[in-house]
Amino acid sequence: MQKKVLIMSASTGGGHNRAARAIKEELTNKSINGITIDCEIIDSLKIVNGTMDKLISRGYEKSAKYTPKAWGGVYKLTESSLMSKNEFKDNPLTSLISRKLKKLVENKKPDLIIGTHPFPMIALSTLKKHSQLYDSSESNAFTESIHKYYRNLNIPPLVTVLTDYTTHSAYIQNEINYYIAGHEYVKELLVEDGIDKEKIKAYGIPVEKSFLSHRDRETVLSELNLDPNKFTVLLMGGSFGAGSIKDTLAELISVNRDFQIIVITGRNKSLKDKLEKNLAADEDKIDKKICVLGFTDKMNDLLASVDILVSKPGGLTTTESLLKEVPMIVPYFIPGQEEENLDFLSNCGASLRTSKKYTLSVLLKVLIDNPKRIEMTKENIRAIKKLNASQDIAKLAFDILSRD
Repeated sequence: MQKKVLIMSASTGGGHNRAARAIKEELTNKSINGITIDCEIIDSLKIVNGTMDKLISRGYEKSAKYTPKAWGGVYKLTESSLMSKNEFKDNPLTSLISRKLKKLVENKKPDLIIGTHPFPMIALSTLKKHSQLYDSSESNAFTESIHKYYRNLNIPPLVTVLTDYTTHSAYIQNEINYYIAGHEYVKELLVEDGIDKEKIKAYGIPVEKSFLSHRDRETVLSELNLDPNKFTVLLMGGSFGAGSIKDTLAELISVNRDFQIIVITGRNKSLKDKLEKNLAADEDKIDKKICVLGFTDKMNDLLASVDILVSKPGGLTTTESLLKEVPMIVPYFIPGQEEENLDFLSNCGASLRTSKKYTLSVLLKVLIDNPKRIEMTKENIRAIKKLNASQDIAKLAFDILSRD
């Protein structure tokens, strides 16, 4: 017996799509209790229209790069009473996505929908709420036309995957059947927001199987013309190179210790070119070996080959650093979910946070001079990392599908 599963994602940052692919990887080509799954990932913004997709996806990217404080303001505004929890949010974007998803559900007839982004899940919750409302209401002249619109609309069980180590009102809808949280702390946040604890599974944030394996440090660093025996710092700022990488690199170069640096600029080619040009001009003044990379699909190898990660705490970056047991120093973040991810890491003793007094230079010197401090942080990471998120989500999916 084959079941249909849709995974709803959106291209606002890299984490949502990566989580979707990880879940699909686990669901595909498996059979449990005679059930096999036909699984499809849907980019929810792309099915609305191309303009909307570019407006929202690129808008997030531009905000992350150039106006992070503005993004933080939007994030906090949507957490306010203007967008209260546990209510369907009737706004133009939700209505537009709902209309498109209604046609999608009618055509695909899924048995389960898993969401790695809140936008499509808000829209689906809206449809589910209306279909239940009008299926149970008495017909009259006013409701008849609306009733026809929702008649026979079957919204299957909905599972939401939170891709950050925090909560947001956009994720919380009465119509959601299960929530996948990154950690027990996040589960407790959801309980505080009024979600039944039985609906919350603290499985972790899913990553693809390929990420869990890696080549040895000597091979990876040697290919980059770096010394495998030297303390190595990885500096990055997200999938499109957000964050003050230029200033942070300058601060790292000024640290009076012997170490080497890998810089990842992501898809920000202009940043990569600018850094390489500046490094070439100052080559005689720099006493550290520095390797600048653009976008890479070898994060599994790189994270397993470095001693410290200096980065902003995106949901995907945070998860990958935990899985590879790499302590983070966080000198910058996008206000909003990344700031709350940093709260999570700090409360778990899995990262260090710079401040006016405790600068990047101070923190890094202490870690280099005291290797036991790094090992202490790694022990904290081992206590919180979750290796089997994708598998656990797949088991839950098969369990839900077996109930029919």
